Amino acid sequence: MTGTEEATLHSPLHDRHVALGAKFSEFGGWLMPLQYSGVVAEHRAVRSAVGIFDVSHLGKLRITGAGAADFVNTCITNDLTRIAPGQAQYTLLCNESGGVVDDLISYLISAEEVFLIPNASNTTSVGELLAAAAPAGVRVVNEHRDHAVLAVQGTNSDEVLAAVGLPVAMDYLSFTTATWRGIDLIVCRTGYTGEKGYELVVPSADATAVWDAVLAAGAEYDILPCGLGARDTLRTEMGYPLHGHDLSPEISPVMANLGWAVGWNKDSFWGAEALRGQREAKTGRLLRGLKAKGRGIPRPDMAVQLDGAEVGTITSGTFSPTLSVGIALALLDRTVTLGTTVDVVVRDRLEPFEVVKPPFVEPGVREA
Repeated sequence: MTGTEEATLHSPLHDRHVALGAKFSEFGGWLMPLQYSGVVAEHRAVRSAVGIFDVSHLGKLRITGAGAADFVNTCITNDLTRIAPGQAQYTLLCNESGGVVDDLISYLISAEEVFLIPNASNTTSVGELLAAAAPAGVRVVNEHRDHAVLAVQGTNSDEVLAAVGLPVAMDYLSFTTATWRGIDLIVCRTGYTGEKGYELVVPSADATAVWDAVLAAGAEYDILPCGLGARDTLRTEMGYPLHGHDLSPEISPVMANLGWAVGWNKDSFWGAEALRGQREAKTGRLLRGLKAKGRGIPRPDMAVQLDGAEVGTITSGTFSPTLSVGIALALLDRTVTLGTTVDVVVRDRLEPFEVVKPPFVEPGVREA
């Protein structure tokens, strides 16, 4: 993809975004809304009321056949046997050295069907890797263009979806299928904002009808259409990693403090030997949170110093609309402990930051 509009994929909702006055940016080969009314307003709408995001650029892979779930479980880090059909799970796909090819959500439909949502730019590579490893009888199908994904996030997400006529009041990381006005879709209690919310997986041809209905039902709850700019500030406040920044083929789950998403007791998974070695060795940098003690706004790739020596690098950095200070995720030497004050090199200035453990903001994602 060149990044130009002519060479970039469009969401099924592109015309709706244009009509709403969205500003666009390229994400993983897709031209997606960056913001509508403004990142701060959209961010605050999710924290205090409700917002709707189009995240149709996210990938969709369907793995089917006898033993499909068992096969997927030999590839991904997390343990699918920990969940039951109708539940979803955060997981990672790693290379032999333990680096992250991608992080993704696994929807366990049955022992013979798993639906995966990887990141947009990694969908093809993840699908090809799984297809090459799949045993006879297991099929890996790339359904990237077949579905739209709408994220309804925020305190009032239950009320909005109930008004639309969709199922709500489900446990975190559970999902159900539903038929709405003749449209078959998936409703999942997931999201990337840290707030209570849902993601709707909808046939691409029906995305506009669902989008319009959610916006109409959400009007009395002050719903705002939200772009991927607010999605980024929201996830950073939660300390959620972004592939290509806080995770990469060179940044492992151990380095990113994602050991909870690894099934350490599984017989095997891709990258298992390397990750177990990293876990035991306790060497290498770790992903930490940084919170500004002044007015500095951190950005990716800025250097982090302690007593004049470089001890790390910013992987994600932004201004927190909730806290009104700069926050960041950074890979830091293990010798840099929580509570330490470090300096971030911001435009040739040294700005003080405290090393903290994310999240920066109390999450509401598990609230009933």
